[in-house]
Parts: sequence; structure tokens; C-alpha cells
Amino acid sequence: MLPRKISVAPMLDWTDRHCRYFLRQISSQALLYTEMVTTGAIIHGKGDYLAFHQDEQPVALQLGGSNPQEMAECARQAEGYGYDEVNINVGCPSDRVQNGRFGACLMAEPETVAACVSQMQQAVNIPVTVKSRIGIDDMCEMDDLTRFIQIVADAGCDTFIVHARKAWLQGLSPKENRDIPPLMYDRVYHLKQQFPHLHISINGGVKTLDDAALHLNHLDGVMIGREVYSNPWILAEVDQRFYDLPENSKDRIEIVQHMIDYTEQQMLQGARFYHVARHMLGLFQGQPGARAWRRCLSEHGTAANATPELFNRALDAMYTRASA
Repeated sequence: MLPRKISVAPMLDWTDRHCRYFLRQISSQALLYTEMVTTGAIIHGKGDYLAFHQDEQPVALQLGGSNPQEMAECARQAEGYGYDEVNINVGCPSDRVQNGRFGACLMAEPETVAACVSQMQQAVNIPVTVKSRIGIDDMCEMDDLTRFIQIVADAGCDTFIVHARKAWLQGLSPKENRDIPPLMYDRVYHLKQQFPHLHISINGGVKTLDDAALHLNHLDGVMIGREVYSNPWILAEVDQRFYDLPENSKDRIEIVQHMIDYTEQQMLQGARFYHVARHMLGLFQGQPGARAWRRCLSEHGTAANATPELFNRALDAMYTRASA
């Protein structure tokens, strides 16, 4: 069984493999998700879109697509790489995703999602899950959501992550869709009451572990997104608080030193310094000198000649500012 009580949301351009490796240094148990990867990129792309470091596990691939055969092939490849789960994106509202006929628009096509689930589960032994919204456009949040879940669950999916906002495919940008539609947590709670046998996690607006604990009084799991990215140390108490494991023994400085070694290795393989460092800007959020840490990395980290030594310079800047 995957540890699903706390997970980190798939976030486009954010939760890449460097981000996930970094977050894994803070929590050993939080389930991590990739950015959404499309079936077209995996099947026809020239890059290796599935590569990840084994230390990221447990890690799930979020997949974008709607062709059952292609989805099954990509799930098969993901299992071969060692992913612990494949998640179907039924929540992204961007125009590009809609034009590709996947993401949130698939909430209007539960039969298509069910067909994908069925073929994917025939192809792999790892879990196939679905991440959705509570609805799109003029759909009834409760009746249509219940119908969607029922049809997809009947196809064999037993795990759903529900972003507790509706997505408006016309009139709102993807960024606006993350903030403007109101959060309706009660809809997701009611869903769990209707389907007590399903594993249902909630996503949207969770900013503290206290928030997560309140949701876990009603649901099976909580997915945290932007707050983890801006304040990654929020994960430091996850293992102890939600999984009854010892507290993370690494402090922030030890994690920086570990990431120096990791960054050196990645740069030898062609990565640039800022590919890694950009995910670490919020590591000292709320600590004295945090702004100096962020400024040093932001202002100097994008230079072509930036090296992992810049992490130590940023620490020095932080200490200097904190003691001023």
C-alpha cells in the first residue's frame, strides 16, 4: 500500500525530478507526483520524459491523454521504469490540454476515462488513479461528480484525488482557475460518504498540516500543492505526525549540503545549476535571513557559470543578514 495520507500535487514546470529529489530529503513518506506528462511526449517525444532518481520513491507519474491504447502503453512504460502509480489528469483546464482532449474536459466524458482505466489496469500491476475537479462549467458539482466517480470506479479505479474547485474551461485562465472558483470541501466530504469503499484524497487551498489533519477527519488523504513549493519545510513533520515514524533527522543545513553533492552530479550530466536551485528558494521560509538566501540564488543562480558553491555563498549571505 502506498503512503497516501499526505501527497504533493503534480505542478507543471515545478515538480520535476530535481524538485522531487529535494522534497524527498525532507519527507521520506509523502507521495510525490511528476508534472503532467502527455502520452504524445512519451510515445513520440525525443527526450526521456520518464527518468527519475530511485531515491524519489514513492513517486507517481501523472499522465495526460484520452486514447485508451496509448494510455495503456504509457502506463506499461511507467511500470517498467519503476513508478509506484500512474495517475490520470482529469483536472487541468488549460486551452492546450483541452485541444488535446484531456485534462478537466474529460469530466464530461466519464466513459472515456473509464475505458482508459480499464485498459491501463489490464496492462500494469501498479495502481491506476484519477485526479479530477469537482466539476466543469455548468456541471452540477454533486450530481455530475457522483456520476463521474461511479462510472470510473465501476471500471476498476478505487483511488481518486479531487481538487475541491470547479474548473471553468471558458472565461478563466489556468491561473485564475486555481484561485477564483470557490473551494467546496463539503462536496468532497459528501463524496466519501457516498463511496466509503473508495480512497478519496482532497486537494486545494491546504496551507498547514493542521489543515491537513482536519481534512483527514473526513477523508483518506490530503494533497498539498503550492504551499509545499513556497514553503517546502512544511513536509518536515509529515513522517512523524501522519506516519508514526521518527522525526526527520536532517536539518535545513544538512539538506543544503546533500543537495550540493546532488547538484554537482547532475551538472556533470548536463543540468544547469538553477535547474536544481530554483526549487530550493523557499527552504528557509520564515527563518531569519531567508530573503538574503533567496536573493543570492535568484540573482546569481541563472548565470551560465553558476556552480554549487553558490549554495554556500547564499548560506553566508543568510547568516550575515540574520545577525545584522
